[in-house]
Amino acid sequence: MFSFIKKIFAPVSLAAQPADAPAAANAVKIYPRSEHCISRTQISENALKVLTRLKKADFEAYLVGGCVRDLLLGREPKDFDVATNASPEQVKQIFRNCRIIGRRFRLAHVFFGREIIEVATFRGGVDNEESDRQVVHEDGRLLRDNVFGTLEEDVWRRDFTVNALYYNIRDFSVVDYTGGMQDHAAGVMRLIGDPEVRYREDPVRMIRAIRFAVKLGFTLHPDTEKPIYAQADLLKSIPSARLYDEVLKLFLAGYGLQTFEMLRHYGLFGILFPETERCLATQEQDFPRLFLIRALENSDRRYNDGKTLTPYFLLAALLWEPLQVAAQKRIGSGENETLAYQNAANEVLARQIKITAMPRHITQSMRDVWFMQPKFSRTVGTRPYRLLEQPKFRAAYDFFQLRAETGGADPQLVEWWAQFQEADEELRKQMTTPGKTGGGKPRNRKSGRYRSRTKPVANPQ
Repeated sequence: MFSFIKKIFAPVSLAAQPADAPAAANAVKIYPRSEHCISRTQISENALKVLTRLKKADFEAYLVGGCVRDLLLGREPKDFDVATNASPEQVKQIFRNCRIIGRRFRLAHVFFGREIIEVATFRGGVDNEESDRQVVHEDGRLLRDNVFGTLEEDVWRRDFTVNALYYNIRDFSVVDYTGGMQDHAAGVMRLIGDPEVRYREDPVRMIRAIRFAVKLGFTLHPDTEKPIYAQADLLKSIPSARLYDEVLKLFLAGYGLQTFEMLRHYGLFGILFPETERCLATQEQDFPRLFLIRALENSDRRYNDGKTLTPYFLLAALLWEPLQVAAQKRIGSGENETLAYQNAANEVLARQIKITAMPRHITQSMRDVWFMQPKFSRTVGTRPYRLLEQPKFRAAYDFFQLRAETGGADPQLVEWWAQFQEADEELRKQMTTPGKTGGGKPRNRKSGRYRSRTKPVANPQ
């Protein structure tokens, strides 16, 4: 996978390491164009325009971050980010199609139709224990104000070595202060600086470490890996809206199943979905885990087939077992089944929203999928017709099919509904009329009268 970048040539020294950089940091190294695989033909035309115009205005301009990392892997980057010594206001003077965003740290967004090139001024504030910019939050997180700085300072504010590689538009070289090229070639995710401190600064880095490792096929460096077990609880201090965004990146990018397994291994899944983790840990049967694995597999397959994904389907699967536990507890106390499920959904979602702030339209769609599940057992009269007309019918049916495939629902009912969806009016009437041959009952698979055309489960869109 990394054969085309395995050969690391003797680099050329650019400048001395910043005096306040971490002591273990490597000296800066430059990899000329002949010693890396990045070509300008791989770079977005609009990103090249931004880099070139900044250079012509006598500013420094570099591609940086994930786009450089992905280009070195031969992948097409999703976004192109630029780092420069120009202030946001100076960037705006150069580009009329520019907007300045952000409060704590201002960024310039340069718009080219639907494509946005993010331009960030070099950040300052290198780690320094005596700095008066350090603030320790009551939950243990380490906070610092973002200030503008130099390229050398900007490096040490980034998270992982493979994300701290700078592509210089002036000579098409790659600038490496942290040993990122060597880690990239070795397939290693390594935090810059002291991992414990960096996780305290931003606990989301623990999630990012796992997400990048899975996405890139890299391994976590032992120093980066070890503190995660002890510092996982720091994630509880992160705003729920931000964690919701991170959950979407974790599970809806084509590698959700492997990410799920790694999150559980490091104790992070239980922070994000505590009730689901408790169900997985206490169930004697393997159903909850098998159900989630199948849901994640289908989401990954759909993504890799180039199809779009909707978050609510997978989120409904992630919280299905906690819903069952809460509902059965209420039913055991004598509550009506329908009311028990409605109240259980309110409880489960209210608790989960405090951790991952799911928007209202997402939670409503989850409810629709959940509350339609018992209705699939009603195959007599007009009820099947009414259910078929529901906007979220296909999502609910796919969810029901997934449950049947993992032992949580009757497979013959799934087949009945597959037949009902494709039947003409005369056959539908026969299928839903009591007393008719097979009316209101799932067809026997062995009868051969109605052949099932049930398709593999996929997240509905």
